[in-house]
Amino acid sequence: MMTGSKSDKMKPLPGFNVANVFEKRQLLVAINSMAALSIFFFGYDQGMMGGVNNAKNYIDLMGFGYVDPDTKEPIVTDGLLQGGIVSVYYLGTLFGCLLGGWIGDKVGRVKTIAVGAVWAIIGAALQCSAMNHQWMICARAVNGIGTGILNAIVPVWATETAEHTSRGQFIAIEFTLNIFGVVVAYWLEFGLSFIDGGNSAVRWRFPIAFQIIPLLILLGSIWFFPESPRWLVKVGRDEEARYILHRLRGSSRDDAQRAELEYQDIWNIAQLELKESKNNSYFHMLFGIGSGELHTGRRVQLVIWLQILQEWVGIAGVTIYAPTIFRIAGFDTEKSQWISGLNNIFYMFATLICVFTLDRIGRRWTLYWGAVGQGISMFLAGAFSRLGQDATRNGDLSKANSYGAAAAAFVFIFTSIFGATWLTVPWLYPAEIFPLQVRAKGNAWGVFGWSIGNGWLTLLCPVMFNAIGENTLHIFAACNIIAIPIVWALYPESNQRTLEEMDLLFAAPTPWVWDAEKTFARRKAEQPDLVHAAKKGERVVDPEPGVTGVHREHVLENAGQEGCEGKLAE
Repeated sequence: MMTGSKSDKMKPLPGFNVANVFEKRQLLVAINSMAALSIFFFGYDQGMMGGVNNAKNYIDLMGFGYVDPDTKEPIVTDGLLQGGIVSVYYLGTLFGCLLGGWIGDKVGRVKTIAVGAVWAIIGAALQCSAMNHQWMICARAVNGIGTGILNAIVPVWATETAEHTSRGQFIAIEFTLNIFGVVVAYWLEFGLSFIDGGNSAVRWRFPIAFQIIPLLILLGSIWFFPESPRWLVKVGRDEEARYILHRLRGSSRDDAQRAELEYQDIWNIAQLELKESKNNSYFHMLFGIGSGELHTGRRVQLVIWLQILQEWVGIAGVTIYAPTIFRIAGFDTEKSQWISGLNNIFYMFATLICVFTLDRIGRRWTLYWGAVGQGISMFLAGAFSRLGQDATRNGDLSKANSYGAAAAAFVFIFTSIFGATWLTVPWLYPAEIFPLQVRAKGNAWGVFGWSIGNGWLTLLCPVMFNAIGENTLHIFAACNIIAIPIVWALYPESNQRTLEEMDLLFAAPTPWVWDAEKTFARRKAEQPDLVHAAKKGERVVDPEPGVTGVHREHVLENAGQEGCEGKLAE
């Protein structure tokens, strides 16, 4: 029987580490605060270029347009160059995420975060010192690589340390910080636009340089945080993994028993995956070659297209078209900027809804209600925008302003619903569903899909709005409706399921959700002790033949639970 905290009897981590100081929720909060710092940088980096593209000194230096001396509005004469400078960042994230996934599975999550921070710092330094568009293009690509590395590994680190009952909550909190980064970037640049009449180089160089601050804090602090226990089990550092799991789950007798059983389940799954999956390269993952019943290729396709769908539900279009809608509503340039900034604040607070709902209603229902609300908002924003433009042409400014205000209201509603739903799930789902052996690479495929979707629409949206105007919003509305049956048919629910259960969830021979659930339920019925560890203190996965003996007895002894002998998995 256990007489005290099992982690107290284990060898602590060398040097100073927050896992030696904090435990349970305090440790989880510390880990997710560090993850949130990286996500904050990601949001800030995304929001930053909107203000930079309006700075006169930047426009003149890059050579893609000029600022009208009367209206102070930027006039773009080379849209391809301006769009290319922005979108090359997504090319960098595309390559960076694949690099980050590969490094993350090789050397661990913590070291990979440090590598990503270094890349991003170099990219930011190059950007804020750029003297021409060639320099800026190269700097944006370098910065994108760093961001891609961080985006590939940080959600994995966060989900692998969190409990399955609160994974969504912690990731949702992190994405509140993501939008907070967007808000900080917007208002910082808005304030700097008043310096020297907006003509100073400080207006764009300082905001770019500012992102180095959170990156330096991340780089200097990450070394004092624990590695993912699941990655440690994968590479055979079992005692370290057990110690970290005990610190994450708590020091009471029940918590210690649960930590031991969770460790055993992770160890068993790692052995099963080694036998089942023979090839783990990106090429083999993409086409599912050699993955057996793990069906890795299917999971890769799901996360890529979920991220692409995230862009096509309309957030990219709203970002570009919102200022036009506000102008239709009769607001001048400065008021439009104020309203855009206020919209970002509403967006940020809306993400808090997801914190309280994501682990309660699940990933699928979050996407369902988000798609319905976003689809309606997109359709009505487009319709009122059309009516406002027609009224303006007819000289009825009162009606034009009324229609424009209605369109602006639905822009606010759309961004709020998106923040509460589709913002978070496409980033959480890839970090949850992949096998341990390739989890970092699997999440990298999700970032790969985001890079494609975002880069694609960054270039395509201006063309669509120029060609068909507000009807672009109707296309986005249709994409929301199409997303509902896609999620219903193809995306199994991951909520309240442990990371070790995902291999059973995707074991069905077909991609359909109903087959996945039937196969999952059948395997649980065939092996009653298979997946109950988190709820009843039993095993998530029973040992397979050959994964027993001394190792199994060691866990039972440490858990102090002689009655948890389970049926052997086939």
